[in-house]
Amino acid sequence: MSSKVHKVWDLPRRIFHWLNVIFVFALIALGLLMMNKASLGITGTDAKIGLKKLHVFIGYGFTLNLIIRLLWGWCAPRHSALIRKRVTLTEISHYQAQKAEGNQPQYIGHTPLGRISVVIMFVLLSTIMITGLVRAGTDIYYPPFGSTVQTFIAERGEMPSKIRPYDATFVDSAAMEQLKPFKSLMGNVHRYSVYLLMLLIVMHILAAIKTEVKQHPGIISAMFSGNKLIEGKAEDE
Repeated sequence: MSSKVHKVWDLPRRIFHWLNVIFVFALIALGLLMMNKASLGITGTDAKIGLKKLHVFIGYGFTLNLIIRLLWGWCAPRHSALIRKRVTLTEISHYQAQKAEGNQPQYIGHTPLGRISVVIMFVLLSTIMITGLVRAGTDIYYPPFGSTVQTFIAERGEMPSKIRPYDATFVDSAAMEQLKPFKSLMGNVHRYSVYLLMLLIVMHILAAIKTEVKQHPGIISAMFSGNKLIEGKAEDE
């Protein structure tokens, strides 16, 4: 059976992928640190605000990287684009039937199940991005929503810009109480979305290793080189 090298993942996609890995792991590490700071001996409001600021700054990098990838997804080459062709039940059934027969169907891009996982991953990343930006605004009044939150909770006649994180001075207590349920909801969605992302990351790594060993050698190195070796005709040629 003849083999052919396909240029599959372009440079922008590979850059996004590895930057996303760095940002996500840094944000998870900081998130866990913030959640367990008391047991680690980190106390005081200044330390709390400092950790949140660092988390937000890295979050801005994560956000910019994700937005660029989403925009690139509409104009990228075929296999580096986001999902343009929906996955059909027929396609999934064909893939699963081949696997059941002991065949190893090869794809230049993602498998049908892989394409579904990409959609789930980007929906989850987008949810984390949006809720994270909201919490940056409600916690430490950072852009893009911080000034709006300050205006909403400011005492009548006071300048919203005077309000400081975790300081009730110049804050309307009734407005703050009204904000709390929304702030809590965004925090919970953000937190549990990250937990789900952590689970998907583990599943993604295990699936990549399994595919590399049993089905398609070189799939991991393709995310570095951009090239994938296909034996025979690929299912998605």
